[in-house]
Amino acid sequence: MDGKGRSLMDRMRRHSRSSAARGAVALFGAALMLTSCQSLFEQAYVPTVGPSDNPQIVDEVQKDDPRAQMGAREHPRIVASYGGEYHDEKTEKLVARIAGALTAVSENPNQSYRITILNSPAINAFALPGGYLYVTRGLLALANDASEVAAVLSHEMAHVTANHGIERQRREEAEVIASRVVAEVLSSDLAGKQALARGKLRLAAFSRQQELQADVIGVRTLGEAGYDPYAAARFLDSMARYSHYTSVDPDADQSLDFLSSHPNAPQRVELARRHARAFGPEGTHGETGRDYYLKGIDGLLYGDSPQEGYVRGQTFLHGSLGIRFEVPEGFQIDNKVEAVLATGPGDVAIRFDGVSDNQHRSLSNYISSGWVTGLLPETIHETQVNGLEAATARASAERWDFDITVIRIGPQIFRFLTAVPKGSAALAPTAEKLRASFRRITPEEAATLKPLRVRVVTVAPGDTIGTLSARMMGTDRKLELFRLINALGPTSTVLPGAKVKIISE
Repeated sequence: MDGKGRSLMDRMRRHSRSSAARGAVALFGAALMLTSCQSLFEQAYVPTVGPSDNPQIVDEVQKDDPRAQMGAREHPRIVASYGGEYHDEKTEKLVARIAGALTAVSENPNQSYRITILNSPAINAFALPGGYLYVTRGLLALANDASEVAAVLSHEMAHVTANHGIERQRREEAEVIASRVVAEVLSSDLAGKQALARGKLRLAAFSRQQELQADVIGVRTLGEAGYDPYAAARFLDSMARYSHYTSVDPDADQSLDFLSSHPNAPQRVELARRHARAFGPEGTHGETGRDYYLKGIDGLLYGDSPQEGYVRGQTFLHGSLGIRFEVPEGFQIDNKVEAVLATGPGDVAIRFDGVSDNQHRSLSNYISSGWVTGLLPETIHETQVNGLEAATARASAERWDFDITVIRIGPQIFRFLTAVPKGSAALAPTAEKLRASFRRITPEEAATLKPLRVRVVTVAPGDTIGTLSARMMGTDRKLELFRLINALGPTSTVLPGAKVKIISE
């Protein structure tokens, strides 16, 4: 959360539907334009795929090549929406080393790429036409060796070398008129907006056939570059476990959660293994590159960046803004660039952001200034929150009830928006918990806030998974996160001398 509020109540409404809400958020977010890998793999299998006859070269963007121009045009926006670029010479050299090995044996070695590490804790990687590749530092933190990152990059590179962006652009052009009709006729209706967004999502995603082709090319490139070809299936499993770990409702159907740009499916894992078997049985071909990979990510920033504040369990703290608050137990906090979001049981959702108010209007006037849809004016009430000027109100729209709380600190107004299904008894206690917990932090408290990082440690004699996980910071689920980031199963053990990852300051 960067302190820049973007505050339409309908956006808050989309955050209030558990996994379906998170999917709707993605539909209306910046990710619409990304060529993220979203299709689930099913039964089709096409082993005969060739490279493009017209590769898109980053350094040779032609004026008459709209696809390459689109990549160049979208690049700054994507970087901004993912928290900027992540710069660390050691990590950048690591990613460049992996990409270089893949390029040398790719379907088209003349294709060049621009690879950007995004300063985001999200687990994501994607490609844009023109050879623009992106990988988040969150994905690098989850991966356990170079072959797993190579599996991701080779898949994305395959989309570029096969020119999959061409078909996407044609589909976009074919649906533009229909999209305009939906927008004009149903623009004031939430269902209409969701229909329009789902159409855009279909365009943003590669087709199932293109995903299959990219996997065929990607695994072949992985193996021929000397990496373990089974890394693709291995990392798919890790992503599935991470999705389960971060889900508010792990037992819910995640098929509508479009925030996960690499959804896992048993068919996809099996197909990845099938492709890999062309190189031989598992464990007999290729290197993992684990040692040099761990050296390359030792010290990698983990989780939130200092500019966006920190999430520590149920608490959000921001040193520069000098504030903190807590969400109720059972809520999952998601600290995004534009806002802090939290989802909890019973389809309850929270949005927190901040805006500047140089006019210094009364908070009652601010609430009623038009940014809240469905506002109930008679509920506006000025109050104080831990000695700070504040105001509250209620709103109701469609199937949802809302609590609005605004708190002033100098020229800054901080805003809590709490949404619950209409009639839910959870609205008042949730909003009251947020208000009561919001306060300023002292300079001494702010000085103690330090970012979390991936630390690579050597297992000492007597160390166990329990003792190592106890050294983890930033989560109450230390053992679970330790197993997750080290790809350890419930019966796995650690041996003296082995290298493992922990999260600490």
